[in-house]
Order: sequence, then C-alpha cells, then structure tokens
Amino acid sequence: MESQLKKLKCKTLLDLVLIPPKQYENLCKISTLSSLPQKGVLEVRILSHSPSFKMLRIKAWSMQLQIEIEIVIFNAKGFHKKMFPIGAEVLIYGTLQRRNGFEMIQPKVVKEAGRIVPIFPKKSLKNAEMIALTQSLVTRKNLESFSLPLEVIEGILPLFHPDEKFLESFERAKGYPRASLEALKFVEVFLYLCKMKDKRKDFPAKFQCFGDYQDFVSSLPFKLTSGQKNAIGVIAKDLQSKIASKRLIMGDVGCGKTIVILCSVVMAYPYKSLLMAPTTILAQQLYEEAKKFLPQHIRIGFFSRQTSKEETFENFDFVVGTQALLHKDEDLSPFALIMTDEQHRFGTMQRHQLEKLATTSGGKPHILQFSATPIPRTMAMLQSDLIASTCIYDTPFKKEITTQIIYKKDFQALLQHIRQEVANHHQIAIIYPLVEESENFTYASLRESEEYWRKHFKGVYSTSGGDKNKDEVIAEFRDEGAILLSTTMIEVGISLPRLSTIVVVGAERMGFATLHQLRGRVSRNGLKGYCFLFTYQSSSQRLEEFSQTKNGFEIAELDLKYRKSGDLLEGKNQSGEEFVFFDPSSDFLILQKAKQLQTKI
Repeated sequence: MESQLKKLKCKTLLDLVLIPPKQYENLCKISTLSSLPQKGVLEVRILSHSPSFKMLRIKAWSMQLQIEIEIVIFNAKGFHKKMFPIGAEVLIYGTLQRRNGFEMIQPKVVKEAGRIVPIFPKKSLKNAEMIALTQSLVTRKNLESFSLPLEVIEGILPLFHPDEKFLESFERAKGYPRASLEALKFVEVFLYLCKMKDKRKDFPAKFQCFGDYQDFVSSLPFKLTSGQKNAIGVIAKDLQSKIASKRLIMGDVGCGKTIVILCSVVMAYPYKSLLMAPTTILAQQLYEEAKKFLPQHIRIGFFSRQTSKEETFENFDFVVGTQALLHKDEDLSPFALIMTDEQHRFGTMQRHQLEKLATTSGGKPHILQFSATPIPRTMAMLQSDLIASTCIYDTPFKKEITTQIIYKKDFQALLQHIRQEVANHHQIAIIYPLVEESENFTYASLRESEEYWRKHFKGVYSTSGGDKNKDEVIAEFRDEGAILLSTTMIEVGISLPRLSTIVVVGAERMGFATLHQLRGRVSRNGLKGYCFLFTYQSSSQRLEEFSQTKNGFEIAELDLKYRKSGDLLEGKNQSGEEFVFFDPSSDFLILQKAKQLQTKI
C-alpha cells in the first residue's frame, strides 16, 4: 500500500482524496422500464446476429425484464460475434432506450452486476488497484483522524463509496454534487495551508528594536490616517520581537506608505535600516522624503549605479538605493531592518539575497515589504504562513479620478481635453504598449507617435524603460514638461504632482494591476484626475469592469477573477491554475474554515 501511494505521489491520505473518480459505472441491474433511457446492467440471452456494412445488430432476450432488445455495435469487428455467441447468457452494461423497440448501443460486456464502479483518472495505478486502495483507506475513521468537519467527511465518503442516491446526484449535476465539490475544495486548500505552514521556519532576530517613534510622529506637519497608525503599531510589535519578522504592507496608490517606512527607520534606530527601490528616480524620491522628515541625528545615504565605489554603508544609519545595493561588497551585520518598496517589481531571489546578506550567525534581520499593488484577501490568507500582511485602506486625501474608455472617434475630444489641461498648467502622460513599430501590432508605437505630439504641442518629453537617461528625462518633465510619452515604466510610485491626465494606448492588452498603477500616477495631491483607456476593440468587459472599480483591493479581486492564482507555493508562475477544485476568486468562506482548522493543529 505504501508503494502504491508513493507511485501516486501521495504523502498523506488527503493527497489521495484529491484524486477522486472522474466518472462512475452503474453496474446495478435495470429492474424497470418506467424511466427510460436508463443506464445499468441487463442479463441477456443472445438470439441472433444480423451483420451489415460496419455494423452488427444482435437480437437478445432480457431475462429480468422479459422483453426482446436489440444490441447495436458500430464499426463491428470479427471479435464482436465471439463476445456475443448465439445461445449464450451475457451481462451487458449500457444505456437502455426505446425507439422503434428496445435497444442498447455499444454496450460493454461485464463480469458482475449489482454495484457502482468508480472510474479514476489515469495515473500510475490500474483502476482496480485504485478502487481497492481508496476503499480501504478513505474511511470515516481515517478521515476523522484529521479532525475534518463532519460536512467535509460526509461529502468525501460517497465519492469513493458511491451508492445509487449519490450517482443520481452526480448525473443530475453533470459532475460532483455540491457537497462533494465543496469538500474537495476544503481538503485541497487545507492541505495547501498545511504545506505552507511546514515551509515556514522561524529564526531568531539579530536585534530587538525599541526606538521611540511617537516624538517623530508628533513632529510631522500633518496627521496620520488610521490605516497608517495601525500599520505603524503592528510593525512596532514586529520589531520588538525576538523572532525575525517578515511582513508585507499593502496600500492603494497614494495611501502614504513612505511615512510608514520612515517610522520603521526610527523604530529600528540606533540599529541600521536599508531600503531597496526598483528604480533610481523612486529611490531618489524616497531619499529626499527621508531627508525632509527624519530627525537630523539619523544619517541617510543614497546608493545607485552612479554612486562612488568608495562610498560605504558604514557612515549611515539609513541606506536607500536601487538594486545596486545587491552588488556592494558591504558588511550588513549591523542592519536590523531590510525593506523593499514596490516589492512585486523584484524577483523572489533578489529579495532573498538582501535578507541573506544581512543574516549572521546571531540571527536574521526583520523584513518589511511594501506594495501599492494589493493582493486579494484570499491570496493574503493563503500566504499568511509565509509572510504576514497588513493593509492600509484609507488615503490622506480623497482622490477624484474619472476613468473612461475611448475609441478612435473620440480622438478630437481627447485633444481638446489635453489642450485645456496644458493651458491650466497641468501635465499629461500618454502610455504606449510598444517602443518601436511592429508589423504584427495594430497600435502606433512610442517612436512613431513622437513626431505628431511634438508638432502640435510644446514641452513634449519621451522615454522608455530601455533608455539609460530615463530618470533624468522624467525629472526634467516633472519640472518643465507638458506631455510625457512613455511606456509602462512610469507605473512605479513616481510622484508627478501636476499630472492630471493619463492616456493608456491599447489598454485591453494590460493587466489590471498595471492599469491601476498607471491610473494612480494622477491626482497625487488631490488634483482632479482623468484616466483614458484607448482601445480599438468595439467592447471590452474587462475594461468596463476596471473603469467602474476605483479601490485597489477591489481591483486585486477583479484581477484574481481573470488571472487565477498562480503558483503560490513555489513562486514560479505569476498567474494560471494553481488549484484543481478550489477557486480563490469565489471560495473565500471555504478558505476561512480551512484556515481555522489549520491553526488548531
């Protein structure tokens, strides 16, 4: 039995439960003609053969029903006559129906009657072996040993020990009945949570941090939102722990995560903190904010590719930089806190590399990850045993952004809007899906469009992710420009206070998270904002749903609905099918119940 489970790659009974039968054969004898067509077994005596071109018609007598039936075999071969020898009594399985007379088309010859046979998906074991294995192991007693809820056990057992009532429900539902399907979902996500919990390991923290941040908060020229206060309080408890903490702070675009970052630096002091950002301009922006608000006794350093090699971390309490930080041959042992901003822009290996560099024999650093791309509540709960998460739901000011889908016919109206906004000293960003022209692409590229915009408007700047001087171009545009032509590179938290309008070309080609990040570039300081989604499609349900959804957490749920969960456990795939039965976009209540059980064991 152990070798069979190993062949099936099943470590526990619950793994085996997740290989349920895909179909059932009802080998019970048909006892009545009142509900035809009807599947089942007939015991018949063969009376005669009537062969024709590629077809064999067989007359037979049903002993239990006392009627004559016709057996029809299409594409008949020589061996079929041998299967149904004249005068023989045979058990046949199929669907009995009434047309001109009673008939059964393409029946199977079976050796026994009186039971329902599960048909398993083709794995490494034969069907008979799977039946024997599951009927001996999937028992009420064994399932109860996992402390599964009663309704889950009641949903699982009929899958492997079917009766006629279950089969009727299976056929009516054209698949697993609701109770059984929900039981499979529960088992699948429960098993997943257990694997996640096993994967997590706690390590001692190098430092416990008790820095007093209250005076810093009081010194700020504005009041914190309740979401910011909650996040700061949770982080304070994390940093005081003897166990190295790991937490993801999620908040919508413009929710004020920068101040939460700076509070964390104050908490960690006199120990050192480090923050890695995905772009130079974002890192520079965070550095400037740190210099503006942090107490003077906290020394702040900025590191990028352009930073002198002689400059070291040694002279600073708070280090801000780009991925260049990964390539500095520096001693990170004095660093108590490692942070990444816009964490989704970094690969898992990059985030882990920083953690590894700051790990010593004495323990690990505390880890904080910040993201303006919220993950759905289902994803957060699924990952909760690997990383804790905190959400900031409110923003310091109300963002007023109008989102509108536009088409080719709307171009003149768009131009009029742009002229008006430029006249009001506001800025426009136009986002293109491609940098260069492509024969296989219907939309104009960034390079193709530059001439038009420069001909009709002043103060037009253009850059893409591949440009070496992109940060300088965006910085100059921020101070002096009117229109920025760019790719999606500007989606990451760059502050452009005068940006009122963003136009996304070929919007249907972009994911919800990217669209929401781009939309979040406007109305940064309460300015009235506009987001125009330009498409050649006559209609798009995705864009309609996006345009009607403002909240980043709701956008995340919408994104989950369309993209599915991805490979959460291994972190290889960003989207696609992770589960067979459980649906993260609609089964949150099942997840909650599974989580409650998982935390008890």
